Amino acid sequence: MNNSLDILRQQVFSPRSVALIGASSDATKNTSRPQRYMRRYGYGGKLFPINPGRSEIFGEKSYPEVTAVPDDIDHAFIMVPANRVAKALEQCVAKKIPVVTIYTDGFAEVGAEGRAMQEELQRIAKAGGVRLIGPNCIGLFSSQTNLGLSVNAVLENLDIKPGPIAVVSQSGSMTGGLLSRGLGRGVGFSKLVSVGNEADIALGEFADMLVDDPHTKAILLFMETLRDAEHLARAGKRAYEIGKPIIAFKLGRSDIGQDCAASHTGAMAGSDELCDTFLKAHGILRVDHLETLFELPPMIMGKKPVKSHRVAIMSTTGGGAATVADRLGTLGIEVVGPTQQVIDNLAKNHNIKISSSRVTDLTLAGAKKEIYSAVLNELLASDHCDLVIPIAGSSAQFQPQIAVAPVVEADARGKIIAAFLAPHAEKSLNLLSEAGIAAFRTPESCADAIRAWRDWAPPITQPAQDTARVAEAKKRLTAAGGGQLNELNACHVFGALGVTSAQTAVIKTPDEVINIGYPVVAKILSPDIAHKTDAGGVILNIADAAALQQAAGTILGNVGKKHPDILAALADENAQVNRLCELNVIEQVVNVCETSVVRDAWASGQQLWVHGWIYGMDDGLLRDLGPTLSSLADRDALVSIDERVLNPNEAKSGMRQHAIAAFSALEGGK
Repeated sequence: MNNSLDILRQQVFSPRSVALIGASSDATKNTSRPQRYMRRYGYGGKLFPINPGRSEIFGEKSYPEVTAVPDDIDHAFIMVPANRVAKALEQCVAKKIPVVTIYTDGFAEVGAEGRAMQEELQRIAKAGGVRLIGPNCIGLFSSQTNLGLSVNAVLENLDIKPGPIAVVSQSGSMTGGLLSRGLGRGVGFSKLVSVGNEADIALGEFADMLVDDPHTKAILLFMETLRDAEHLARAGKRAYEIGKPIIAFKLGRSDIGQDCAASHTGAMAGSDELCDTFLKAHGILRVDHLETLFELPPMIMGKKPVKSHRVAIMSTTGGGAATVADRLGTLGIEVVGPTQQVIDNLAKNHNIKISSSRVTDLTLAGAKKEIYSAVLNELLASDHCDLVIPIAGSSAQFQPQIAVAPVVEADARGKIIAAFLAPHAEKSLNLLSEAGIAAFRTPESCADAIRAWRDWAPPITQPAQDTARVAEAKKRLTAAGGGQLNELNACHVFGALGVTSAQTAVIKTPDEVINIGYPVVAKILSPDIAHKTDAGGVILNIADAAALQQAAGTILGNVGKKHPDILAALADENAQVNRLCELNVIEQVVNVCETSVVRDAWASGQQLWVHGWIYGMDDGLLRDLGPTLSSLADRDALVSIDERVLNPNEAKSGMRQHAIAAFSALEGGK
């Protein structure tokens, strides 16, 4: 056990004393909830409301500021407005409070100004040795210590059942939704955490903490992005070693999902494929359905990945079995029928006749408990399958003693049982849940769980880091000045890490001679021209040196042909590249106006503005390139692009602001 991580877990989830900075005596306000929840759920530690306008809150002494509290404090919860959070945090530093959770929003999730404010919080906390949760964090809950340190309304109305499941969510609002879903399935919780903007302690570090939590048997993650890969990778490896599964539901499979993630926590979802690969590489299961997040744990708690994933299905409902089998088939999961040995044993020992079909259908015979039990136990005893799915029809709702009692009583012999109940059968679900047997309400979540189990793999073995190579790569990145790398510099960085690339050479003029093997590809070298092919900046299949000279001349001509006079007037190469980027933005504004969506909106009289901006990587400023177009008439009245680029609007420091604020300042866009 990591001692520092263990101490942090104690301070986060088992604090001996808590300060509520910004606590309210008005029971209708969110800021009153933590104090009321802590007392409602029976928190036994010291509680210190902080409010300069109140001498007492809900019968407990209130203090004007946290530094006035005479006792030591393990954990503070800040709920004051955003412009007062930094001061409150400084007081926490002065009080030597080791962990601070910040409920307040208005930071990185709202843009550049908010990011600057969040960076200031990070600076204060780091300098003062304080660990931060949040900001924009709805709080956390621990059933073992009755710690209701949260403003989540769901804690107002629900009694949380203690249990083995911990939930860590990058969405504050979904924390309550996940809790409600789990409680509706009889799930008991050990910990609930909303991580907010993850200015310091991120989802990965929370997962790492919970690996050592003796009350947690499975860790569920609701993910919008991957910020703390190092800690999450470590958590995955350690959890695998002790048989404590980590299961993730991650947004971002679509562009819309990525946009939603970015809109309220400032998260950048990144490549979904990359995240998928990362999770699998570190022993973390990923599910596609929220239902699966809660229904999968009983199937795999205390277990590890296996090599074989053969599934046997038995059912008292042909249609219900078909829905599951069909879904499994679409996912490429192997469904196997009983062996001849199983068929013979049932006939000889129980006088039960079944076919060799891949689904063992007991639609009529399954009405008898002894038949259902005999078939189930024979399948579990056979080595032809690795998982058995008993599927119950209406009997699950009206005769649970027939439908699920045999499942509860079955001799699993170390094999996984995953039950699917075709009807809504609360009593049967509760019986299975109490027995620790995975029970599914939909064929989709059942198949999703089995797919996740099939894809589950041990963490990959990481090679020892080559410190010399890493140091050289960092050196080359530093030499690049922090800007976007061009292809050549990127190859140098990857080369330092041992990643080979094609032979490369740079020519500055078309007549420059180089020694390189042919055939080759010629490409304009610039980090600022994203779509080089569209700009005519790429030529393939160049056979010899003469063809290379011709190709280089062609590329230069293609890139500059639309605006030769302007580009020729710029002697500095960087200025030429910058100007080309500006030209591209302006031309795209015109192109957007030609789309059917924009033309139809204008034709119907809708208010819609199209505008061009460009961001300078060298100075961090936005440049207003114009134009602001609100109609086809505006587009037709445009001055030439050449003239606009020749006389660009200069960057202004006042443009350092959130995009929404910037756009709202546009003429006509109010």
